[in-house]
Amino acid sequence: MSFEANGKTIETTASGFLVNIEDWDESVATVMADNESLKLTDEHWALINYLRDEFINNGGNQPNTRKMVKAMEKQLPDQKIDSKYLYVLFPGDPSKQGGRISGLPESRRKGGY
Repeated sequence: MSFEANGKTIETTASGFLVNIEDWDESVATVMADNESLKLTDEHWALINYLRDEFINNGGNQPNTRKMVKAMEKQLPDQKIDSKYLYVLFPGDPSKQGGRISGLPESRRKGGY
């Protein structure tokens, strides 16, 4: 599968994850979010940037929802952050949909909180 962003063809897996992490930039994320009927806000970008930082700078770490909640509590201290809030941002699952829009590979974790 593929889609167009900035005049480039971006290849994805059958489940919509980027084949090449280097293809990602903010415009690619915006196109991916638009395709999933999401309008990215500052809160979305905070989680996207956190997920990318964890993956790229922490040995491929893809945090679970509980770890995302803890990290977002620090980044967005004026918001009440819980798993429900993350699912409002990314209703298709914060780690799956959030990771996909962040340009990360599909998580191989077994799930769980």
